[in-house]
Amino acid sequence: MGKLFGTDGVRGIANKDLTPELAFKIGRAGAFVLSKGRNGSIVVGRDTRKSGDMLEAALVAGICSVGLDVISVGIVPTPAVAYLTRKHSALSGVVISASHNPVEYNGIKFFNEKGYKLNDDIEEEIEKIVLENKDINYRPIGGKVGTKIVVENGVDEYIDYLRQTINVDFSGLKIAVDCGNGAVSEAAPKLLRKLNAEVVVINNEPNGVNINVDCGSTNPRMAQNLVLETKADIGLSFDGDADRLIAVDNEGNIVDGDHILAICGNQLKKKNKLKNNVVVGTVMTNMGLDVYLNKNGMNIVKTKVGDRYVIEEMLKGGYVLGGEQSGHIIFLEHNTTGDGLLTALQLTSVMVETGTTMSELNSLMTTFPQVLINAKVKNELKNSYLEDQIIKTEIEKIEGMFHGEGRVVIRPSGTEPLVRVMIEGKDEEKIYKVAKELADLIEERLRNEIAVTN
Repeated sequence: MGKLFGTDGVRGIANKDLTPELAFKIGRAGAFVLSKGRNGSIVVGRDTRKSGDMLEAALVAGICSVGLDVISVGIVPTPAVAYLTRKHSALSGVVISASHNPVEYNGIKFFNEKGYKLNDDIEEEIEKIVLENKDINYRPIGGKVGTKIVVENGVDEYIDYLRQTINVDFSGLKIAVDCGNGAVSEAAPKLLRKLNAEVVVINNEPNGVNINVDCGSTNPRMAQNLVLETKADIGLSFDGDADRLIAVDNEGNIVDGDHILAICGNQLKKKNKLKNNVVVGTVMTNMGLDVYLNKNGMNIVKTKVGDRYVIEEMLKGGYVLGGEQSGHIIFLEHNTTGDGLLTALQLTSVMVETGTTMSELNSLMTTFPQVLINAKVKNELKNSYLEDQIIKTEIEKIEGMFHGEGRVVIRPSGTEPLVRVMIEGKDEEKIYKVAKELADLIEERLRNEIAVTN
């Protein structure tokens, strides 16, 4: 990744790092690169952050300045933009959102004309124009300047599509929903009620500054409490842009992305719809999912952390289901990115089709305890842990100690001077001790320049 685009678009504190001036340049450069000289439009949507108006105005101006029209769909979930880009035959889609991050942050994320996140080389091309202040030297005038077209019913187009992805309704179900005061605040209650569910909803009154504040998928405690208080059949907790879901079963227990993959993977296999009986996860996927899938005639393919890598693997292998523990779940038959509301429908429909409770489904997979400890290291050395023979030998020693019933995952942070040490196994007390010792060793070895020696 370059200096502008991260693993999920451009992110930063709005009006400080991500300024209107930068948004204009990104819109202009992005539209130029993605249009490839063609006429057409770009779909633009955003979440509920106050800074969204400011950034959208600048971004739209940049896009229109190279002669493309903007289809403005307003406040909609990120996956809605991916869908609406395809529906409206647009050249690209852009989301203004910082997902689960605090309100002071915002971001700009592009989709290509098929609704997929951009390849690294295209992002780098856009980035080069912006960072090097290259003159695109294309300024149409008169009737060739782009215009903004406001679409008022973008949410309805999206939820009408989602309704078609299942063939059951939710009559008789009580569903507790935490909208996180984000982009799904209108869409989730409306869709679930159209499916005849009884909906109890909280955090669906965004005011521009309350997005993700002590609510949503990064703080599912609110959804857990709501399920228990209202005796709901299932709880649904979304992040700010609704591309991820953390669910809650009827007993108040978390149903994370790994459990959702187990539940939905098993149901797709029963319907002979799970291509090659493979589910795609990441290196951080809980080992309990591996065990469950293998016992039930399925396999798992793992990628680097990040839903973009999961999708790349799914496309390469033709797989239909993949995702992350954090709740980014991709049902590739229906959408081209993680989609929290689509996942909510697919998960709830399993409950209806099987006639079982969510707590029963949640118990299909047993989660192995995981311990994550950050080792603070010199930033330029954080990718060098495997070059140090002492660290490498210690990792091999720990893995041998588990005899296949545990594992070690070491992952340098993409943004901080940290090496993340994750150890998984059956004995939580034991793995914490081992993880702490390994993190201490990595800190000691990678603290200064002379550490990376044998």
